[in-house]
Amino acid sequence: MADFPFTDPLSDAALDQLFNEARTINVWRDKPVSDDMLHRLYDLTKMGATSANCSPARFHFVKSDAAKARLIPLVMEGNDTKIKQAPVTVIIANDLQFADKIPQLFPHNPGAKDWFADPDVAAITAMRNATLQGAYLMLAARSLGLHCGPMSGFDNAAVDKEFFADTSLKSNFICALGYGTTEDLFDRSPRLAFDEAAAIL
Repeated sequence: MADFPFTDPLSDAALDQLFNEARTINVWRDKPVSDDMLHRLYDLTKMGATSANCSPARFHFVKSDAAKARLIPLVMEGNDTKIKQAPVTVIIANDLQFADKIPQLFPHNPGAKDWFADPDVAAITAMRNATLQGAYLMLAARSLGLHCGPMSGFDNAAVDKEFFADTSLKSNFICALGYGTTEDLFDRSPRLAFDEAAAIL
């Protein structure tokens, strides 16, 4: 039995890019993000683990001026400027009917679709795993040299009505994507120490 590959730690530079020096961006460079880059971003994101490979996140990349004009009125003051300036803002949504794709995504056990027949179970599973996928998207973006500006300051119901009416999608959070600047960065906020947030049992 061979060891699984890719067990060497990433370089310190890679860890800095993904975690230690990564920041939430507030002011963006006037540099476009290509559609090809968004395809590359999704192709990395989709490889992140979800329970039963259920993959409930749906990603709507708000890029055109017309699409931005629909989203901007639905966010808190301050976030509107970020969306206007960033080349792309992605709406990460939960698909409450994700189980319809379980036979495709979990082919060795297509009956697993029935695990999510209860709407409450489906909703909790969708929220948990789509949130995971949103985090994968941010790490994938940083690994490709993009910067991120995640936001929860928006009207979920209004976004759902504007973008997802008559669908099974519910907005989770939004994230600006592009190439950031150091302007208006907040000071790095404190983080909890290991003993405050973790335990080894």
